[in-house]
Amino acid sequence: MTADVETVVRPDSASSQTPARVPDHVAIIMDGNGRWAARRGLPRVEGHRRGVEAVRRAVRSAIELGVRYLTIYSFSAENWRRPPAEVADLMGLLKLFMLRDLAELHANDVRVRIIGARDGLSPDIAGLLEEAERRTCRNTGLTLVVAFNYGGRQEILRAVRRLAEAVAEGRLRPDAIGLDAITGALDTAGIPDPDLVIRTSGEQRLSNFLTWQTAYAEYVIAPEFWPDFDHESFLAALDEYNRRDRRFGGLSDKAG
Repeated sequence: MTADVETVVRPDSASSQTPARVPDHVAIIMDGNGRWAARRGLPRVEGHRRGVEAVRRAVRSAIELGVRYLTIYSFSAENWRRPPAEVADLMGLLKLFMLRDLAELHANDVRVRIIGARDGLSPDIAGLLEEAERRTCRNTGLTLVVAFNYGGRQEILRAVRRLAEAVAEGRLRPDAIGLDAITGALDTAGIPDPDLVIRTSGEQRLSNFLTWQTAYAEYVIAPEFWPDFDHESFLAALDEYNRRDRRFGGLSDKAG
């Protein structure tokens, strides 16, 4: 993790009360499924199955706490390097989640958005992702952003190419390209930047996640593996977030 990112391991316990300040956008790097399974002598796929259950809990917690956007790092562009059997298991779990949980998400007014590259995906996976977005596009509650086949650097590359094409076609002047233009060309266009990024399993890496969008996010490192992440874990992360003094490069209000 870069030196300018502050990380604090969350406390062992959290208040059961809703935090005074709830972030609009929480992003989660869901880490530790394999190690959770290994410590129990179980196959890795069982860790991933339990990880899906943790996703369900996180969505319910976000709704209960009033979080407006929840982004989950479900499958990175680099995850294709894993053994083919594990990739197949992950794809199967994604299909099951979309098929079984989409109705409940829709009933709870959750809007689903997918970020990441769509090129090269199998037709069945691409179709499920498109159906999830289409079916929930009018919902106005929590927005669940699923980062699938996603990498932060790859996303920036796609954005740069979009802008370059616009310049080449005469639709955009080079001197008109600013921060807003780049932000608007990203997969997350229209989604506010994360206020809080949670990474589970105690690891302190960004792992190519929301590279542009997390420039001023607060980071909380949760010690538990993702399958063990529950509502109390979510509350603990928000409690830590409430202890932060967000300055965005300026001076604290508390500064004399």
